[in-house]
Amino acid sequence: MSQAVAAEGTRVGVLAIQGAVDKHFAMLERLGVRGVRVLGKEDLAGLRGLIIPGGESTTISKGLDRLGLFEPIRAFARAGGRILGTCAGAILLARECENHPVPTLELLDVRAVRNAYGTQVDSFVAQADPGAAANLEGMGCVFIRAPQIADPGPEVEVLLRVDGLPVLVRQGRILASTFHPELADDPRLHALMLGL
Repeated sequence: MSQAVAAEGTRVGVLAIQGAVDKHFAMLERLGVRGVRVLGKEDLAGLRGLIIPGGESTTISKGLDRLGLFEPIRAFARAGGRILGTCAGAILLARECENHPVPTLELLDVRAVRNAYGTQVDSFVAQADPGAAANLEGMGCVFIRAPQIADPGPEVEVLLRVDGLPVLVRQGRILASTFHPELADDPRLHALMLGL
């Protein structure tokens, strides 16, 4: 499989408030895409997509508020921008969250349950269940203080499950994973976001 999936000059933003920003840049580079740090609304101009990385969802939510990025990211999504949220990013995309709720972008019709698998010491790696969609069979999933996705709305498609629970969902051009694809040596999820 060719790793270059995007047209020359394609730019994808990575919200750079917190998280493994450089790991996402490395995945994008493998796909022939230029990564751009997003810390202001002007950084969203001309992007093909936006990645909201993992980290600590309270810190990232406060950063979005401080930087005035809630509405610009919503506008980016409404204009057809592709968004991938990983771990804390999935929480921030949800319509609501529980277990110490934080303000969210409300772009994805799911309820996110923060730290549903436990604390940092409960982190684990698992294979996706058989029957994965979008050519993601056999994907390894790295979970670190991961949320769970609950109550997906009718327009939400479950693409991957682990132990029967949804860990990757899609609604239109928005993808949310409860795991960290940037920490595995597998660019397929980033490629999927680019192809939406």
